[in-house]
Amino acid sequence: MAQKYRIYINQKVILLTESEPIQTANYQKIDSQTFDLKIIYTWILAHKSELFYVLCKDAKAFLKQVKQSVTVIEAAGGLVKNENRDLLFIYRNDKWDLPKGKIEKGETVKEAAVREVEEECNIVVNKLGKKICKTYHVYIYKDEVVLKKTHWYKMKAKGQNKLKPQKEEGITDVRWFKPNDIDAILSNTFPSILDVLAAMDLITDKPVLLSE
Repeated sequence: MAQKYRIYINQKVILLTESEPIQTANYQKIDSQTFDLKIIYTWILAHKSELFYVLCKDAKAFLKQVKQSVTVIEAAGGLVKNENRDLLFIYRNDKWDLPKGKIEKGETVKEAAVREVEEECNIVVNKLGKKICKTYHVYIYKDEVVLKKTHWYKMKAKGQNKLKPQKEEGITDVRWFKPNDIDAILSNTFPSILDVLAAMDLITDKPVLLSE
Protein backbone atom coordinates (compact mmCIF):
# COMPACT_ATOMS: atom_id res chain seq x y z
CA MET A 1 0.00 0.00 0.00
CA ALA A 2 1.33 3.43 -1.00
CA GLN A 3 2.42 5.59 1.93
CA LYS A 4 0.94 9.04 2.48
CA TYR A 5 1.74 11.84 4.92
CA ARG A 6 0.02 15.17 5.43
CA ILE A 7 1.67 18.44 6.39
CA TYR A 8 -0.68 21.28 7.35
CA ILE A 9 -0.28 25.02 6.91
CA ASN A 10 -3.25 26.65 8.65
CA GLN A 11 -6.30 25.14 6.88
CA LYS A 12 -4.26 23.93 3.91
CA VAL A 13 -2.69 20.54 3.35
CA ILE A 14 0.39 19.27 1.52
CA LEU A 15 -0.05 15.58 0.74
CA LEU A 16 3.21 13.63 0.40
CA THR A 17 2.17 10.61 -1.61
CA GLU A 18 3.59 7.73 -3.61
CA SER A 19 0.56 7.67 -5.93
CA GLU A 20 -1.57 10.31 -7.63
CA PRO A 21 -4.46 11.57 -5.45
CA ILE A 22 -7.82 10.02 -6.33
CA GLN A 23 -9.34 13.46 -6.84
CA THR A 24 -6.38 15.03 -8.63
CA ALA A 25 -8.47 17.91 -9.97
CA ASN A 26 -8.85 19.24 -6.42
CA TYR A 27 -5.10 19.37 -5.90
CA GLN A 28 -2.27 21.64 -6.99
CA LYS A 29 0.87 19.63 -7.75
CA ILE A 30 4.25 20.66 -6.34
CA ASP A 31 7.42 19.34 -7.96
CA SER A 32 9.35 17.07 -5.58
CA GLN A 33 12.69 18.07 -7.12
CA THR A 34 12.30 21.75 -6.25
CA PHE A 35 10.33 21.33 -2.99
CA ASP A 36 11.60 23.67 -0.27
CA LEU A 37 9.27 24.20 2.68
CA LYS A 38 10.86 27.51 3.65
CA ILE A 39 10.30 28.91 0.17
CA ILE A 40 6.82 27.53 -0.61
CA TYR A 41 5.34 28.40 2.81
CA THR A 42 4.26 31.93 1.87
CA TRP A 43 3.33 30.83 -1.66
CA ILE A 44 0.91 28.21 -0.31
CA LEU A 45 -0.66 30.68 2.11
CA ALA A 46 -1.28 33.10 -0.78
CA HIS A 47 -2.51 30.44 -3.22
CA LYS A 48 -6.26 30.04 -3.77
CA SER A 49 -6.05 26.26 -3.54
CA GLU A 50 -6.24 24.51 -0.17
CA LEU A 51 -4.98 21.11 -1.35
CA PHE A 52 -1.48 20.42 -2.63
CA TYR A 53 0.44 17.24 -3.30
CA VAL A 54 3.99 16.08 -3.87
CA LEU A 55 4.46 12.84 -5.81
CA CYS A 56 7.49 10.97 -4.48
CA LYS A 57 8.90 7.45 -4.77
CA ASP A 58 9.33 7.07 -1.00
CA ALA A 59 7.00 9.29 1.07
CA LYS A 60 8.63 8.36 4.39
CA ALA A 61 12.09 9.26 3.09
CA PHE A 62 10.75 12.48 1.59
CA LEU A 63 9.18 13.47 4.93
CA LYS A 64 12.52 12.80 6.63
CA GLN A 65 14.18 15.07 4.07
CA VAL A 66 11.64 17.81 4.81
CA LYS A 67 12.25 17.49 8.56
CA GLN A 68 15.98 17.85 8.02
CA SER A 69 15.47 21.09 6.07
CA VAL A 70 13.72 23.02 8.87
CA THR A 71 13.63 23.30 12.65
CA VAL A 72 11.35 20.61 14.09
CA ILE A 73 9.46 21.31 17.33
CA GLU A 74 8.28 18.17 19.12
CA ALA A 75 4.94 18.31 20.92
CA ALA A 76 2.52 15.87 22.52
CA GLY A 77 -1.12 15.77 23.53
CA GLY A 78 -4.13 13.56 23.90
CA LEU A 79 -7.70 12.66 23.18
CA VAL A 80 -9.27 12.18 26.61
CA LYS A 81 -12.37 10.16 27.44
CA ASN A 82 -14.18 10.14 30.78
CA GLU A 83 -16.20 7.32 32.38
CA ASN A 84 -19.21 8.36 30.24
CA ARG A 85 -17.04 8.10 27.10
CA ASP A 86 -17.34 11.87 26.56
CA LEU A 87 -14.47 13.52 24.67
CA LEU A 88 -12.47 16.47 26.00
CA PHE A 89 -11.87 19.53 23.80
CA ILE A 90 -10.39 22.96 24.38
CA TYR A 91 -11.22 26.25 22.65
CA ARG A 92 -8.22 28.29 21.56
CA ASN A 93 -7.59 30.84 18.78
CA ASP A 94 -11.30 30.82 17.92
CA LYS A 95 -11.26 27.10 17.13
CA TRP A 96 -11.91 23.84 18.92
CA ASP A 97 -8.71 21.95 19.57
CA LEU A 98 -7.23 19.09 21.57
CA PRO A 99 -4.87 19.79 24.50
CA LYS A 100 -1.22 19.55 23.55
CA GLY A 101 2.10 21.33 24.04
CA LYS A 102 5.84 21.29 23.52
CA ILE A 103 7.96 18.54 25.01
CA GLU A 104 10.26 20.01 27.63
CA LYS A 105 13.93 19.12 28.05
CA GLY A 106 14.33 15.90 29.99
CA GLU A 107 10.74 14.78 29.41
CA THR A 108 9.63 11.69 27.56
CA VAL A 109 6.96 12.08 24.89
CA LYS A 110 4.38 10.32 27.09
CA GLU A 111 5.22 12.44 30.14
CA ALA A 112 4.79 15.61 28.09
CA ALA A 113 1.47 14.45 26.66
CA VAL A 114 0.00 13.82 30.12
CA ARG A 115 1.44 17.01 31.64
CA GLU A 116 0.13 19.25 28.86
CA VAL A 117 -3.38 17.75 29.02
CA GLU A 118 -3.50 18.09 32.81
CA GLU A 119 -2.18 21.66 32.79
CA GLU A 120 -4.39 22.94 29.98
CA CYS A 121 -7.62 21.42 31.30
CA ASN A 122 -7.09 21.16 35.08
CA ILE A 123 -7.73 17.40 35.14
CA VAL A 124 -5.91 14.27 36.28
CA VAL A 125 -5.20 11.65 33.64
CA ASN A 126 -5.92 8.25 35.22
CA LYS A 127 -4.77 6.15 32.30
CA LEU A 128 -2.46 6.74 29.36
CA GLY A 129 -3.33 4.55 26.39
CA LYS A 130 -1.76 3.77 23.04
CA LYS A 131 -0.47 6.32 20.56
CA ILE A 132 -3.15 7.39 18.09
CA CYS A 133 -1.04 9.04 15.40
CA LYS A 134 1.42 11.83 14.62
CA THR A 135 0.50 15.08 12.91
CA TYR A 136 2.62 17.76 11.24
CA HIS A 137 1.92 21.43 10.77
CA VAL A 138 4.01 24.38 9.69
CA TYR A 139 4.04 27.91 11.09
CA ILE A 140 6.30 30.88 11.76
CA TYR A 141 8.15 30.91 15.09
CA LYS A 142 10.66 33.66 15.87
CA ASP A 143 10.66 34.73 12.21
CA GLU A 144 11.51 31.19 11.10
CA VAL A 145 9.49 28.53 9.27
CA VAL A 146 9.23 25.57 11.65
CA LEU A 147 7.57 22.16 11.53
CA LYS A 148 5.68 20.99 14.60
CA LYS A 149 5.48 17.23 15.02
CA THR A 150 2.76 16.29 17.52
CA HIS A 151 2.39 12.85 19.10
CA TRP A 152 -1.21 12.02 20.06
CA TYR A 153 -2.27 9.49 22.73
CA LYS A 154 -5.48 7.96 24.01
CA MET A 155 -6.18 8.98 27.60
CA LYS A 156 -8.80 8.36 30.28
CA ALA A 157 -9.96 10.51 33.18
CA LYS A 158 -12.50 9.83 35.94
CA GLY A 159 -14.70 12.27 37.82
CA GLN A 160 -13.23 15.29 36.10
CA ASN A 161 -16.13 17.74 36.23
CA LYS A 162 -14.31 20.87 37.41
CA LEU A 163 -12.65 21.77 34.15
CA LYS A 164 -10.60 24.95 34.05
CA PRO A 165 -8.99 26.39 30.88
CA GLN A 166 -5.34 27.44 31.13
CA LYS A 167 -5.93 31.06 30.12
CA GLU A 168 -2.24 31.97 30.01
CA GLU A 169 -2.02 29.54 27.07
CA GLY A 170 -4.84 31.33 25.25
CA ILE A 171 -7.44 28.68 26.12
CA THR A 172 -10.87 30.18 26.79
CA ASP A 173 -13.01 27.07 27.22
CA VAL A 174 -12.70 23.37 28.10
CA ARG A 175 -15.66 21.10 27.54
CA TRP A 176 -16.79 17.47 27.35
CA PHE A 177 -18.63 16.41 24.19
CA LYS A 178 -20.64 13.28 23.44
CA PRO A 179 -19.03 11.32 20.54
CA ASN A 180 -22.25 11.71 18.53
CA ASP A 181 -22.41 15.43 19.22
CA ILE A 182 -19.14 16.74 17.80
CA ASP A 183 -20.49 18.48 14.68
CA ALA A 184 -19.59 21.83 16.24
CA ILE A 185 -16.02 20.56 16.55
CA LEU A 186 -15.79 19.24 13.00
CA SER A 187 -17.02 22.50 11.49
CA ASN A 188 -14.58 24.67 13.45
CA THR A 189 -11.27 22.95 14.08
CA PHE A 190 -7.86 22.41 12.50
CA PRO A 191 -7.26 19.80 9.78
CA SER A 192 -4.67 18.10 11.98
CA ILE A 193 -7.34 17.56 14.65
CA LEU A 194 -9.57 15.96 12.02
CA ASP A 195 -6.67 13.57 11.39
CA VAL A 196 -6.70 12.51 15.06
CA LEU A 197 -10.48 12.08 15.12
CA ALA A 198 -10.41 10.12 11.86
CA ALA A 199 -7.71 7.82 13.25
CA MET A 200 -10.13 7.08 16.11
CA ASP A 201 -13.01 6.44 13.66
CA LEU A 202 -14.94 9.39 15.06
CA ILE A 203 -15.51 10.89 11.61
CA THR A 204 -17.85 8.99 9.31
CA ASP A 205 -17.88 11.36 6.34
CA LYS A 206 -14.25 12.28 5.81
CA PRO A 207 -13.48 15.54 4.02
CA VAL A 208 -11.47 15.38 0.79
CA LEU A 209 -8.18 16.13 2.57
CA LEU A 210 -8.54 12.98 4.67
CA SER A 211 -10.00 10.68 2.03
CA GLU A 212 -6.84 10.37 -0.04
